[in-house]
Amino acid sequence: MTQTARVIRVAAFGGPENMTLDEVSVGEPGPGEIRIRHAASGINFIDVYHRSGVYPNPLPLALGAEGAGIVEAVGEGVTHLKPGDRAAYASNVPGSYSTLRVMPARTVVRLPESIDFDTGAAMMLKGLTVQYLLRKTLPVGGLQPGDFVLFHAAAGGVGLIACQWARALGLKLIGTAGSDEKCALALENGASHAINYRSEDFVRRVDEITGGQKVKVVYDSVGKDTFARSLECLRPFGLAACFGASSGKPPAIELATLAKGSLYVTRPTLFSHIVSPETTQAMADELFAVVASGAVKIPVTRRYALAEAAQAHRDLEARQTTGCSVLLP
Repeated sequence: MTQTARVIRVAAFGGPENMTLDEVSVGEPGPGEIRIRHAASGINFIDVYHRSGVYPNPLPLALGAEGAGIVEAVGEGVTHLKPGDRAAYASNVPGSYSTLRVMPARTVVRLPESIDFDTGAAMMLKGLTVQYLLRKTLPVGGLQPGDFVLFHAAAGGVGLIACQWARALGLKLIGTAGSDEKCALALENGASHAINYRSEDFVRRVDEITGGQKVKVVYDSVGKDTFARSLECLRPFGLAACFGASSGKPPAIELATLAKGSLYVTRPTLFSHIVSPETTQAMADELFAVVASGAVKIPVTRRYALAEAAQAHRDLEARQTTGCSVLLP
């Protein structure tokens, strides 16, 4: 059976003005696939990279990396989901900016009744990112309660989840943000300290906050504007994890720079971790548990109609948003 779906696509890489609302035909899922009807779709900076061509995909390209809704049909070989299941996902196959889609089933998980669709759509990519950062992307010796970590863009969607989860783990998260208001938001959500990088030298402030001991790990999604100096915040054997580049690609690093403290550098991605239904569901279950406990709240601060996706991108790129935003079909 073929159905019609409304979907946000781009026919050429570029700015938000290239985004169009189209109608496409959606058929039955093939082997290893599902068909899902979206109740909400998450908005993330990776969508900007897809739209602009920083992360190129074949054109025309349907946008969107996370969503939540009801499974309508499953293809051959899919055993972890069934029609009627509440489900949510983060996927490296874009297409969540739509009312309906067929997609690979391996990264789609069962969404518990305790979590509504807006929250589910807003939390998957960002929440699973925090899960693999704080639980899997760890410095030598791991992280223990009382340890300092530095987290850039702490008032963004990923950052606010990280602030809360770090507090639940007993970590002292030092967050950076671009305004006093965003710093206050990070503190409200569990950051131990917040630094306005526009008015303060974050390297000097990290040194002051830690009494010269510096931090075990830096989680950096900003890139060009912060990453080189992030290395100056690390104690010996510290880890710098660059998991994004909202300000542009970070500069190349001379290996000799790392010799100053036998430092480690990594460029992790979520999609290296969610490689099977079992692994993805286990990571998601940990995320769902901290949300259900109340230790982590998912701040859905903006809701846009599907047709307003271009404006949502303009707001995101202008850094006018805090917390999470979703599209509603």
